[in-house]
Amino acid sequence: MVNRLLFSDNDWSFSRLDAVDRACAQIAQEELGLDTYPNQLELISAEQMLDAYASIGLPVYYAHWSFGKQHAIESGQYKRGEMGLAYELVINSNPCISYLMEENTMTMQTLVIAHAAYGHNAFFKNNVFFQQWTDAEGILDYLSFAQSYIAACEERYGIPEVSTVLDAAHAIARNGIDRARRPRKLSAREEEMRRQERERYLEQQLSEIWRTLPPSSSSERPEKESRFPAEPTENLLYFIEKNAPQMPSWQREILRIVRKINQYLYPQGQTKIMNEGFACFVHYYIMHRLHETGQITDGSLLEFYASHTAVVFQPDYDDPRYSGINPYALGFAIFRDIQRICVAPTEEDRRFFSFAGDPDWKKQILFAMREFRDDSFILQYLSPKVIRDLHLFALHNDPESESYRITAIHDDAGYREIRERLAQQVAESSRPPSIVIDKVDRWGDRHLELHHLDATPLSEKDAQSTLELIQRLWGYDVLLTSNNSEFRLAARRD
Repeated sequence: MVNRLLFSDNDWSFSRLDAVDRACAQIAQEELGLDTYPNQLELISAEQMLDAYASIGLPVYYAHWSFGKQHAIESGQYKRGEMGLAYELVINSNPCISYLMEENTMTMQTLVIAHAAYGHNAFFKNNVFFQQWTDAEGILDYLSFAQSYIAACEERYGIPEVSTVLDAAHAIARNGIDRARRPRKLSAREEEMRRQERERYLEQQLSEIWRTLPPSSSSERPEKESRFPAEPTENLLYFIEKNAPQMPSWQREILRIVRKINQYLYPQGQTKIMNEGFACFVHYYIMHRLHETGQITDGSLLEFYASHTAVVFQPDYDDPRYSGINPYALGFAIFRDIQRICVAPTEEDRRFFSFAGDPDWKKQILFAMREFRDDSFILQYLSPKVIRDLHLFALHNDPESESYRITAIHDDAGYREIRERLAQQVAESSRPPSIVIDKVDRWGDRHLELHHLDATPLSEKDAQSTLELIQRLWGYDVLLTSNNSEFRLAARRD
């Protein structure tokens, strides 16, 4: 028993934060066995937190009008009391940067350190998806390179010109993710050297690819015209960056910057439920251990409960507050349930899970944290008990019907269907509309043909405005077709 309070009132100080950090580290490392990056704790104001919101939580970012617009909207909502602010933000970098709000009480600072500096930090460092797709060592360096490069472009070519390129790149950024090839890890200095090499190479290569003017008639086309690209391509940003006929090299580099940053953020969208659920599990364990060892008071524990309960609250579907599945609630419930299945399994648990009754619950928790992403995590670990606790059931929505049909309830067959349907829903919600580049008419008018593969129709207004932005990048006509034969849009040149 430690039996020595870390703080006796709720005013924070740097010495208290340091003591709390050391206490949390001891529990996280020695009891939970967490492996983390070194921590860097930063104290920021509410206004700085709003700035961080606007820049997707990244500590260094380039300027764009949309970030200022987002800041103005959220600042107004915050001042009117229409929204609260997160207690923290955490950056997947080495060292791992955790932002703590100055307005937090000492209890909340303790919770934030446990949640972000040890929960999220361990997830960033150990989850296989983050290991494969992100470079915590180099991201801060690359963000600095991106910021300085775009600022230099604004000075040289003008803010309106750069904003136009960024507008178009942001519009299709989610369709600029490479889901098959892992990104290379380069320093900012190496990025600058490779950028200069790309400029020289692309000028030579594209001059060769597009060296002829479009033929004036079909008779002038080659007899055996090869299809370009050879097969449909889903990474729109990459294709346009590499193949737009008349795009200046500085615009290609901006597309690359937007693409690389969104590639870096890709794992976060795939692991939202797990990441938040694991961080909640870690802070829940650490806060209880701090109380059990006499390092925080009963009052601090009650304050913690109030915040924690609000974060993991899941309203029922017929509750006015319902807005979908709360990722914090679902993730935390599953991780806690893994611990329960190991420590106190039921016969039902033994039918569903091979690890039921394993006394080493920490090993099972860490394995689940490391080896899965949201959809596979749900398929592997969502139990009948959690399904019942969260009151989950499956609906079939027929657009032609006046009512919904319930297809799965709380029985053995229903549990399996709910688990599969929820995993599918999570996987689909984390990806953008499936649109591929089907063909480029290299020997004609050079128009770009896109094809929408999803059964769900696109919004015609949104699709048309996005096509207009793509056309600005490509420089020639852009055509989009859908599986629905009645849906066909073309963006024309001015």
